[in-house]
Amino acid sequence: MEPRKGAVAPRRVGILAVQGDIEAHARALDACGAEPVRVLRKEHLDGLAALVLPGGESTTIAKGIDRLGLATPLRAFAHAGGAVLGTCAGAILLARRARNHPVQTLEVLDVEAERNAYGRQVDSFTALADPGADPALAGFRCVFIRAPRLVAPGPSVEVLLRVDGDAVLVRSGTVLAATFHPELTDDPRIHALLLAHAGA
Repeated sequence: MEPRKGAVAPRRVGILAVQGDIEAHARALDACGAEPVRVLRKEHLDGLAALVLPGGESTTIAKGIDRLGLATPLRAFAHAGGAVLGTCAGAILLARRARNHPVQTLEVLDVEAERNAYGRQVDSFTALADPGADPALAGFRCVFIRAPRLVAPGPSVEVLLRVDGDAVLVRSGTVLAATFHPELTDDPRIHALLLAHAGA
C-alpha cells in the first residue's frame, strides 16, 4: 500500500536490544509517533532520529556492547549530535565512569554513575520529582529499580529533575540520562523530550 500523498513517515528511533524492557520503550515511542527499531548491529544506527539505551543489568549490557562491536558506533552516534536517552543501566553506560563495581562505559556524558545507589531490587520505589524541577516535567512520577545515582556532573551537564535533592534526569547537549524507568509509566514526556532533541 502506497503512503498517502503528503504523509510524513514516522521518525525511526533505535532501542539498544541487548537487554532490558525493549518492548516498553517501543510502546512509549510508538505512542509519541515514532517508529521503534531494534539495534544490534552498527548498520542499525543508520538513519535513526534518536537512540534509547534501556535499563537492565549494566554489566550484561556492557559486555553485549563489547561483544557486538557497538561501543565505537554508539559513541560516534552521540558525538555526532544524535539524540540519546539512557534509562537506569543505560544512564550508567553513558557516564564518564561507573562507581561501585565499575563497568566499561561509553563516556559520552560528563557525570559519574554510582551503581545500585538506592539498594537492591526489593528496595524499588516510586517518587514524584521535586517541586521546582523543569516546569514542563512537573509532577513526573519516577519509577526506581536498583537505580544508580548521578554524581560529580561536569559544567556541560544540566539537571532537569531531582528527587529528594538527587539528580535523576540530566542533559548535556542532545544526550539525556534518567536514573528511573519512564517506560514503566503512562507518561510520555521523557520520550517526547528525546524526540524534541532529535529535531521533532
